[in-house]
Amino acid sequence: MKQKIMFDLDDTLVYCNKYFFYVIDQFVDSMTTWFGGSELVTAGSVRDIQNERDIILIGNTGFKSEHFPQSFVDTYIHFCDLTGRKRSATEEDFLWKLGISVYDHATEPYPNMEQTLDDLASEGHELHLYTGGELLIQQRKIESMNLERYFESRIYIRQLKDNAALETILSNGAFDRKHTWMIGNSIRTDVLPALTAGIHAIHMRTQEEWHYNVVQINVEPKGAFFTLDQLKDVPSTINGFLNRA
Repeated sequence: MKQKIMFDLDDTLVYCNKYFFYVIDQFVDSMTTWFGGSELVTAGSVRDIQNERDIILIGNTGFKSEHFPQSFVDTYIHFCDLTGRKRSATEEDFLWKLGISVYDHATEPYPNMEQTLDDLASEGHELHLYTGGELLIQQRKIESMNLERYFESRIYIRQLKDNAALETILSNGAFDRKHTWMIGNSIRTDVLPALTAGIHAIHMRTQEEWHYNVVQINVEPKGAFFTLDQLKDVPSTINGFLNRA
């Protein structure tokens, strides 16, 4: 039977985290240099505070592009206050521009992205795309990869990606939950909402995951739940489940 298969975008179909990690490394290098080897300003402490501030901002208002550079500036202010170092408008401006530069990278597909989507579409499944972030940024990624050829108008971009957002999509779209799948790397925003909504879920495990996405799975699956390491294994995993059902 034809399935409705919903894909996440960032770090499921296209790379995302690795660019953020690269910019964070540059931020940490700047901070430890500016603060002159202070015992209070180590690479570990800078990463911890930046991650904490970033998660707080996202928790308050969802995925907004200014949250990432603001977490850099907030972390810088925190350590200036902690050490008594005078704040510099030039340094704050540098950090803001460094943080916002993460959105300038080219969109890079995960291995076998096209093959996976081609295989599922050729088998008659209906493909949907559900991604979190700002409309213009996500649209640019979608257009650069020409993903409309797979998803057409079945694309949902939400600034706040949580249980309520997925539930609204499923209810408004009259999805048959016994034949609907959510595929994504984030346990927090992909897997848990899917399991809560009673649809099938596939967790795409990544080598290095953002702390925000790492939470405990405390929902009992009502349908299928798999964890995979390679996108190309998605079609055979879904078909294998359907053949056993």
